[in-house]
Amino acid sequence: MTSFASDNHSGAHPEVLAAIAAANGGHEPSYGADSYTGRLQDVFRHHFGDTARAYPVLNGTGANVVALQAACDRWGAVICADGAHINVDECAAPEKVGGLKLLPVPTSHGKIDLSGVRREAWGFDDEHRARPQVVSLSQATELGTVYTPDEIREVAGFAHERDMLVHLDGARLANAAAHLGEPFRAFTTDAGVDLVSFGGTKNGMLFGEAVVVLNPRLNHGMDYLRKSSMQLISKMRFVSAQFLALLDGDLWLRSASHANAMAARLAEGVGALPGAEIGHPVQANAVFVGLPAAALAALHERFDFYDWPTGEARWMTSFDTTAEDVDALVAATRAALSR
Repeated sequence: MTSFASDNHSGAHPEVLAAIAAANGGHEPSYGADSYTGRLQDVFRHHFGDTARAYPVLNGTGANVVALQAACDRWGAVICADGAHINVDECAAPEKVGGLKLLPVPTSHGKIDLSGVRREAWGFDDEHRARPQVVSLSQATELGTVYTPDEIREVAGFAHERDMLVHLDGARLANAAAHLGEPFRAFTTDAGVDLVSFGGTKNGMLFGEAVVVLNPRLNHGMDYLRKSSMQLISKMRFVSAQFLALLDGDLWLRSASHANAMAARLAEGVGALPGAEIGHPVQANAVFVGLPAAALAALHERFDFYDWPTGEARWMTSFDTTAEDVDALVAATRAALSR
């Protein structure tokens, strides 16, 4: 069964697997003292600027928990979208493991604007309230939309004026960069972002993510936070080698651009069908579509996908989604709607 449920359902990219196999030869020091992780720092600085430092971790939830702990005091709070991954998909790990208070706000198509930030950016000196210290944005958002550099810069300026920091949950950061046609630093470092949870798994890696610290003062204690949060990998070379395969050339861009193009093809085909309604701008590799219940039931017989809490179907594309896969889903949707 072809899966449009998640870009996590795809396998690892062959070039990534080759990098893992190549890294498997010989012995290397553990816990990040290996040559691959050392070279990885240069690669991340190339993409994010001279202040960037990367901390490879095991998974996205771990990256978010470590990053947010680095940016918050024990009494700190994080302003985020009400549909943010940290709020609805991480089993309260930022709160239970990180000890943080989340302050969710409503969004437009998954994106926080200044009105949302203002809603919770108050009470900084009220000992009865968790102090807002971070604004966390998802790039791309959980609804497949993308912040422009100016939108991020506006939020970051507002936050920094109030001594707050900005975190990007970048599980699909590569898809956002491919959509914008901009380098990573254009909408991170240069836009005022302080730290990033950088995703690799959804863009062809077998496992592994990274916390990328852009604000140098946040490096203090990061090694301890990563270890105490159970995210320090002993054989770190196998995560770093995958990131090198992605980022030391253009594999990250090729894969993300292809996934985005398949989503655009899917949205164009289905959006033209009577009875189908595309719910949000298709800017990355996600398509949200409203369909009658009978049509959804028929499609579930042939395709794997999620029914979203909004009542829409969520279809995700990946680096290995083919045009034939997309056209088959469009044809099946046309048939389901004509019954």
